[in-house]
Amino acid sequence: MTFRYAELESAITDSVRRMCEGKRVAVAFSGGLDSGLVAAIAREHAESVRLYTCGTSDSYDVRMARDLSERLDLPWVHAEISLDTMEARIREMIAATGTSDPFTISYEMPLFRVCQEADEEVILSGQGADEYFMGCAKFVGKDDDEYRTLRDAGVERLLGVSVPCEISIASHFGMDIRYPYLDPSVTSLVEAMDPEELRPDDMDSRKAVLKAIAIHLGHMVLADRKKKSSQYGSRTTDLIRSLARAQGLQFNEYVESLYADVFPARTVAERCAVIHARVNRVLKEEAELVLYKSGISPSEAIDRFYRKVIEEGGLDFLGK
Repeated sequence: MTFRYAELESAITDSVRRMCEGKRVAVAFSGGLDSGLVAAIAREHAESVRLYTCGTSDSYDVRMARDLSERLDLPWVHAEISLDTMEARIREMIAATGTSDPFTISYEMPLFRVCQEADEEVILSGQGADEYFMGCAKFVGKDDDEYRTLRDAGVERLLGVSVPCEISIASHFGMDIRYPYLDPSVTSLVEAMDPEELRPDDMDSRKAVLKAIAIHLGHMVLADRKKKSSQYGSRTTDLIRSLARAQGLQFNEYVESLYADVFPARTVAERCAVIHARVNRVLKEEAELVLYKSGISPSEAIDRFYRKVIEEGGLDFLGK
């Protein structure tokens, strides 16, 4: 009987093969399904494969990665982070990427540390699996329209913010970063699938298609791997918050103060307040997708809205 996802499985394995064949490869390894499958496939084609995991010594990702590296029988390196070294890491990352966004810094720090530790010529990433194979909690129980909106917004941020930042990080350390799950041969097949096959009904059914492929390839151990977002699994966010509290600052204020030190000429004087607001998640994603396509950041849009409120003296300009 033909495997239901045979074409997609072939596209993923071929993508990994083309990106690592005959090369010394580092894998940004969280100990989860995405990077685990990439590592398992790469082992069949690369000259060598070494796994690198960023996190504190007691972090979730480090525990999971150590366990899975043993199961896969692949060499593993712990790219440790600590309170003592975090500020210096952030400063170097800001200088290398030019980013001032606290959220981006928190979830890209693990890759920064991996590239800092690795000496291989190529680094493989599992990025894209969450967006295309429905790995995030926000996808659970959504209808087709909501699913597409959330996926498109996630892909938009991934390709517009995360990947450029990661390429800058890898380039800073003289490495070439590659993304098997973002290969057009893979994404085109996923985009053509019925959303019903991809959309999870509950937390356990996330990435069901990718899990089925891992099992079919003989990697049953990967199918039940639980994963946290990198900034929480590695505990980078916890460390940055601790540093911020020690200076009496909010998370974003602390990161902006470091950015101002690294790039004083670029500091924007108006960056002095944070707005906290709760809106419907789908509404937020739909609006931000429109903004990103227009080349406008959410912060800029809010700034413009507030200026208009002041100019008009109220909200009458919105109509009823």
